[in-house]
Amino acid sequence: MKLERTFVITIFLNLVFVGVEFVYGLLANSTALIADAGHNLSDVLGLLLAWGAVILARKQPNKRYTYGLRSTSILAALANAMLLLVACGAMAWEAAHRFSQPPAVAGLTVSIVAAIGIVINGLSAILLMKGSKEDLNIRGAYLHMLADTAVSLAVVITGLVMLYTEWYLLDPIISLIIVAVIVIGTWGLLRDALQLALSAVPAQIDASAINAYLSQLEGVTDIHDLHIWGLSTTENALTVHLVMPNGHPGDAFMDDCVRTLKERYSVHHSTLQIELGTTDHACSLTVTKPMHHHHNHHH
Repeated sequence: MKLERTFVITIFLNLVFVGVEFVYGLLANSTALIADAGHNLSDVLGLLLAWGAVILARKQPNKRYTYGLRSTSILAALANAMLLLVACGAMAWEAAHRFSQPPAVAGLTVSIVAAIGIVINGLSAILLMKGSKEDLNIRGAYLHMLADTAVSLAVVITGLVMLYTEWYLLDPIISLIIVAVIVIGTWGLLRDALQLALSAVPAQIDASAINAYLSQLEGVTDIHDLHIWGLSTTENALTVHLVMPNGHPGDAFMDDCVRTLKERYSVHHSTLQIELGTTDHACSLTVTKPMHHHHNHHH
C-alpha cells in the first residue's frame, strides 16, 4: 500500500531530523532551533496519528469492540494536542527566561540546520499532498508540513540576522512566535478532537441537508431522532427513525437510501428505523398538541 510507504518515509525522515535539530539547538544555544524541533516533532506526532488511524481502521470489529478500534484515532488526536500544549509551555518558559540576558547564539549553525529543515518539510508535504483530501489526520499533517517550511525559513533568517548583527534577543522572540504558531494549530486539533469525542456532528457533514434529504423520501411523512456522529477521524455514523404510514418500503429502498447517504453525504454507517406512526413517537420539540407528558419514555 502506497500510503503506508509514504508514512514510513516521512516519519523516519522527520524523526531523524528532530533529533539532529534538537542537538544542534543545544550546541548552538538557540531556543529558536529547539522550538523549531518542537514544531517538527508535532508533525511527527501528527503523522504517527494518521498512520495509526489508517492501521486501526482496518482492524476487524470483535464481540466487545463492535465498531473495531476506529475511535482510537479520536483519542490519539486528543492526546497529541495535550502533549503538544505541554511541550509549548516548556519552550515558552525557557524562552521567557532568556529575555533579561540573551546569551550568544551560533547564528550560522542555526541557519544551516533550519535550511535542511526546509528541504525535509517540503519533501514531506509533497509526499502527503495526495492523502490530505480524505482524512482529518493526514490533512493536519500536510498543513503542518507547509507551516513548518515557513517556520524553518523564519529560523534561517533569524540565524543570519544574529550572525551579522549579534542581536541575540531575536532568538527568544522567534521561539515565542513559533510556540504561538504551534498553540494556534493545536487548539484547532484539540477542538475538533473534543467535538468528535463528544459525538458532535462532524465538521464536514451538513446535518440540515441530510435532514431535508430523509424528509423528502417517498412515503416518509416525518423523521425524528436523527443522530450523526464520528466513529473515527474519517468515518461517520447515523441513526434515524422514519415515519412511513404505508409500511416498510422494502430492502431495495433501504439499500438505496444507505448508498446515497454514503456517497453524497459521507455517512459510512447508517441505521434506519421504520415506524408506521400509529403511536405518538415524536420528540417533544415537534409535538404541538398538549400531550407532552406521556411520550418521553422512548428516548
